[in-house]
Amino acid sequence: MPETSQAVESWLNAFDSALSAGDADAAAALFTDDGLWRDLVAFTWNITTVEGPEQIADMLRATLPRVQPKGWSLSEPATGEAGAEEAWIAFETAEARGFGHLRLQDGKAFTLLTTMVELKGFEEPLGDRREKGVEHEVTKGRRSWLERKTEQDAALGDSEQPYVVIVGGGQGGIGLGARLKRHGIPTVILEKNDRAGDSWRKRYKSLHLHDPVWYDHLPYLKFPEHWPVFAAKDKLGDWLEHYVALMELNYWTRSECRNARWDEDAEEWVVTVDRDGTDVELRPKQLVIALGVSGYPNRPTYAGQDVFRGEQHHSSDFPGGDAYADKNVVVIGSNNSAFDICAAVWEAGGTPTMVQRSSTHLIRSESLMDLALGDLYSERAVANGVTTERADLIFASLPYRIMAGAVKPAYDEAQVRDKEYYDGLRAAGFDLDFGEDDSGLFMKYLRRGSGYYIDVGAGQLVIDGRVPVVHGQVDHLTEDAVVLDDGTSLPADVVVYATGYQSMNGFLETLISTEVADRVGKVWGYGSDTTKDPGPWEGELRNMWKPTNVPNLWIHGGNLHQSRHYSQFLALQLRARYEGLDTPVYGLQESHHRR
Repeated sequence: MPETSQAVESWLNAFDSALSAGDADAAAALFTDDGLWRDLVAFTWNITTVEGPEQIADMLRATLPRVQPKGWSLSEPATGEAGAEEAWIAFETAEARGFGHLRLQDGKAFTLLTTMVELKGFEEPLGDRREKGVEHEVTKGRRSWLERKTEQDAALGDSEQPYVVIVGGGQGGIGLGARLKRHGIPTVILEKNDRAGDSWRKRYKSLHLHDPVWYDHLPYLKFPEHWPVFAAKDKLGDWLEHYVALMELNYWTRSECRNARWDEDAEEWVVTVDRDGTDVELRPKQLVIALGVSGYPNRPTYAGQDVFRGEQHHSSDFPGGDAYADKNVVVIGSNNSAFDICAAVWEAGGTPTMVQRSSTHLIRSESLMDLALGDLYSERAVANGVTTERADLIFASLPYRIMAGAVKPAYDEAQVRDKEYYDGLRAAGFDLDFGEDDSGLFMKYLRRGSGYYIDVGAGQLVIDGRVPVVHGQVDHLTEDAVVLDDGTSLPADVVVYATGYQSMNGFLETLISTEVADRVGKVWGYGSDTTKDPGPWEGELRNMWKPTNVPNLWIHGGNLHQSRHYSQFLALQLRARYEGLDTPVYGLQESHHRR
């Protein structure tokens, strides 16, 4: 046996002995002083990270009697070198089978990831457990698959109530719905648009995904191998629509959630839905809000907006550059949407101007794909045996406490590789940053969900002066101009507010109540104490994919990668509750930063 595997097995045996003896302190002593244990549901019925032996021991004292972990073993030979071993591991608990990742430093655990894979006795019906589909016996009155499906679809939400209602039918709601369908949980997905995928189709025509195809697969059904690296928005919309049909989801189009309230006596939600002009009342036990990675559009208020004679709207309503040929378009903002909009206007023959209010992180798509994602999500990664599922777990094995340091070298290298590009941006007057700790794009995304642009071409327009950049805050609008706080007047036929979005708990205030929104608290960010992500340190994204301070209310979202990966753990939490299992939550986050 290789020396690295021997070291890991020795640690696993000691860990197993301590856990079997119920000795939380002995188990915690097997971690380094700065050791980190990230648990995705397996021990805590939560998504949480405990840091250092004291917190680890506290978690174990609270969970060991119920969890009863055992069977710790290597799932494949360990890697790394002596004193710095890494390994994929398997284990069991009283309720579930688990999988994880371990990093050792000089014989002690530096990071441990534990994830729940499946609930014993409630496994998904795949492989040998798949349904037969038909009984090979001829009987009178036998109904076809389509007849049975049509009857079941008509009954759900009418004579039968769903156990889960998902508000939002974008990629998040669709992916989670697919997992719940496979778990056999009656679920209705509410989508206000006419068709699945319309949330993508209705965006401006030049929009493509900025993340690569290997990063963006949906659960169970991957994109074909010939699929483009960066899919067009309409292509993705069509894929989502076909996915809904293929996965046989109970997907209600033209259905908008008007409001929801908790019925204390019945212990269920009362959800009022406008379903294509007809009021429908649903009574699910669990309510999932899956309305995207952000909240409502942040529409700023400036003096003079009422006198401006041209068009003005938020970037989420941008109709595309063709509408603004020969127009002066002032774009307020300097992040992804702002660059995309400026490029679309310039391509169509309009004259865009970008108003940069604060510094922005830029990275060329080619450099991001190679340096930050190439080892995990690329054809190179696939050739090295790194599947999307394995890549997800590698990424999940890095607790947020150390993630910034782990990803920073990629962005340091980008600054060297693309020095001429960055010099050109600065020479054009663009205010550039790499994050407050130079950790780059993904940490900005996790902390605040804004402040960056993956450059798919528009940066060169700024460098060449084809899209001028001005700095400052908007003071007011006149009939035909945007005036900044230093007196600069920008002629405008159109003003586009690329000013981002509010916190997701704004949806809760509208759909349920202010009280519920405040009880949940801020959604997104993890307490890094950086701009737009105030402390205290929480170590996990606030309220995402895990229990909130409002029982039976869940938040699901994120980009395609996060929606895919974390939907499996949200589905397991919901399955356990559906089956009536005991699910005591360890480490429920406090509510911070209300609305």
